[in-house]
Amino acid sequence: MIDENKRDKENFIFPQSSYRGEFTPENLVFNANLQEFAQKVSYICNLETNGKITPQDAYKQIKNLWAELKTSIKNLGLNDK
Repeated sequence: MIDENKRDKENFIFPQSSYRGEFTPENLVFNANLQEFAQKVSYICNLETNGKITPQDAYKQIKNLWAELKTSIKNLGLNDK
């Protein structure tokens, strides 16, 4: 029972959608990276909205996450297609 409650909580906090695009290992990895990016951006936005971080800090963190995502797509060779 406890494990099921923990799993439900995890699924609520960290929702994941099934990948429905063209399947390649690279596309699947990028999709996972994109979902992680979106989740982290959401957290940063919520922290900024609630006054826990400054708008400048939020911008810097999101800019760094974007750079990581761009590196990810480059390393996976998806920007060449």
